[in-house]
Amino acid sequence: MIRKATVNGQFYPGNKESLRKMISQLIVPKKTKRKAILSISPHAGYIYSGSVAGEVFSSIELPKSFVILGPNHTGMGSPLALFKKGEWETPLGNVSIDEELAELILENCSFVKEDVSAHTYEHSIEVQLPFLQYFLPSFKFVPICVSYLSYSQLEETGIGLAQAIKKFKEDVLLIASTDFSHYVSQKIAEEKDGMAIKKILELNPKGLYEIVTKEKISMCGVAPTTIALKAAIELGAKGAELVKYATSGDVSGDYSQVVGYGGIIIF
Repeated sequence: MIRKATVNGQFYPGNKESLRKMISQLIVPKKTKRKAILSISPHAGYIYSGSVAGEVFSSIELPKSFVILGPNHTGMGSPLALFKKGEWETPLGNVSIDEELAELILENCSFVKEDVSAHTYEHSIEVQLPFLQYFLPSFKFVPICVSYLSYSQLEETGIGLAQAIKKFKEDVLLIASTDFSHYVSQKIAEEKDGMAIKKILELNPKGLYEIVTKEKISMCGVAPTTIALKAAIELGAKGAELVKYATSGDVSGDYSQVVGYGGIIIF
């Protein structure tokens, strides 16, 4: 089946030429690239968070297979919903699901279920694809939509995801799609997002989950980020780098109610 684009013309331009032009203005062409295990990227409208996403994807060597984990904003479908086969549409063309990798993930992650309904109107994974398409003529990916679960469930899923990737025997980049604080002042966003980012940079998935819960940080993608960070550790992650942090206030000029965006690579 073909999963139709749902936020084209809203979160990003709806036609090929305008979209490529916008992305070309968001990337950093001469950025030094490094091999990564995991990248963390925002998913707001490109006008607000695109510069953060663009700098992240400009900073890494991109393989031909990806697992993209994003939060479930709609509440539809299974808590851990994997789109197993078919293609996803964007204005830059269709992207195929990596069915071999998807099957390995289902075999190794007991909480992950095949479910297309969770992906029907979800934007957090969709908005990552045009950036990858800008850099790569062809690639495959596996999308996993994640609801808020217990830490033990997220940890187990991260371990299973790493096992699946090891069995796949080809390079895979994990992408965790998340925004950070929502609709708080710039000062609070910087303070609270700094707490969460610190745990990510320390490669501490449990610490991330706990600080977000304790401090009530409105980080929508804490669950997919926790899974991906645990998987990255299992795959041999040794360090992390904050590529860029920004807020919606940097674009709108309104710093009283901002959304935070962090771009991070784990290598």
